[in-house]
Amino acid sequence: MKKGTVRTAFVCQHCGYETGRWLGRCPTCGQWHSFAEEKQYSNRQLAGRQQHGWLNSAVCRLDEMDGQAEQRLPTGIGELDRVLGGGLVPGSLILLGGDPGVGKSTLALQLAISCAGRMTTLYVSGEESAAQVRGRCQRLAGGGRSPMLFLADTVWENIVGLVEKHAPQLLIIDSVQTIMTAEGEGTAGSVSQIREVAARLLLMAKSRDLSVVIIGHVTKDGIIAGPRLLEHMVDVVLYVTGDRSRALRLVRAEKNRFGPTAEIGIFTMAGNGLVEVVNPSRHLIGERPRGVAGSVITTGMEGRRPILIEVQALVCESCFGVPRRTADGFDGNRLALLLAVLDRRAGLPLGRHDVYLNVVGGLSIGEPAADLAVAVAVASAASGRVVTEDTLVCGELGLTGEVRAVTRGEERLREAAALGFSRFMLPAANCREEWARAMPGELVPVDNVRQAIRSALAD
Repeated sequence: MKKGTVRTAFVCQHCGYETGRWLGRCPTCGQWHSFAEEKQYSNRQLAGRQQHGWLNSAVCRLDEMDGQAEQRLPTGIGELDRVLGGGLVPGSLILLGGDPGVGKSTLALQLAISCAGRMTTLYVSGEESAAQVRGRCQRLAGGGRSPMLFLADTVWENIVGLVEKHAPQLLIIDSVQTIMTAEGEGTAGSVSQIREVAARLLLMAKSRDLSVVIIGHVTKDGIIAGPRLLEHMVDVVLYVTGDRSRALRLVRAEKNRFGPTAEIGIFTMAGNGLVEVVNPSRHLIGERPRGVAGSVITTGMEGRRPILIEVQALVCESCFGVPRRTADGFDGNRLALLLAVLDRRAGLPLGRHDVYLNVVGGLSIGEPAADLAVAVAVASAASGRVVTEDTLVCGELGLTGEVRAVTRGEERLREAAALGFSRFMLPAANCREEWARAMPGELVPVDNVRQAIRSALAD
């Protein structure tokens, strides 16, 4: 493209795919009637950045740089700090996404309230007025006041002027789909506007050592609305997940350039906003039924934190020719594999029975360490025999029925022992470890699934 020339392109407003002509269906994401015509200018973005003086880079030698660890700003919200890796990093751009009504705006406002007393905080809302945000702020702050700065605007140039005037350390944008710049093409929320605003926010964050949090709407497919490029541009991608009919909310890091992505933050939705769950294990198993077949407790590792999880199974005779296999919070293909192992290796035929499996609390188990607990829960539900309340079951199952060792077994057992469990059913390989012999309570080593079921369901 020659300098000063303008070309027209058709851009998918769902995924950002570009083409020279209009298409009825996007070949990348499959959406119908999602293309909009946009004008594109050569070198426009670079010229805009230079005009605002945001590019101020210099070459340096890495071996001559100070080796101190990166500075972090604690948010005052422990579960959020855990997910971020210790707090906010100056010069970072954080994308916060989630389904409508799940609590992402509530979490962002609580973050602003928590940080406003320790650093200059600017909250920009393109969806709510000052009166609306003030009312929510008073409810979340327990009737108190917050010294944070607030701006209800959707024009990028106005936001830049306010940032230059007050020099905040934390900037929160709710949401990025509502902000538009005069130098961008299309309306607010279009692919071009989202890409342009995100690029300018990234440059502002890096040049000013400013921590920026932007809220992004999620489409019906569960991805951030706008181009996938947005997730590649930011430093951190956080998702707030949870069933709106339940109080539990999880904050996961899908991407984090400054810390781990395996950690999760656990909250409950209450009248005063999102409340941290200090002891997730006690919270998740607090309503466990007593003396009921099909309920088994296991441990799952969420990052570096072990969490006790209740696995429930229900087995009943099928009324149809093909039995149903339904799993909530557990991989359905993995459940089918475990049922085949139970049939072949443990002598538990379930070919004419429906099997329903549920991970209580809205969590999802993705690690194989829960295999043995699922198998024991299904066997308990099928036989009607109860697993004792003080028993913890943990182990990975192989296709030959063997029980394989699990990782970080010591941390799993210590979490269970702290909550009163005294009987630990573990793979025999784990029971040979030194830490296992020093654990309080009874260790039940098992080598295969048949032995595990016999020991777990013994009267």
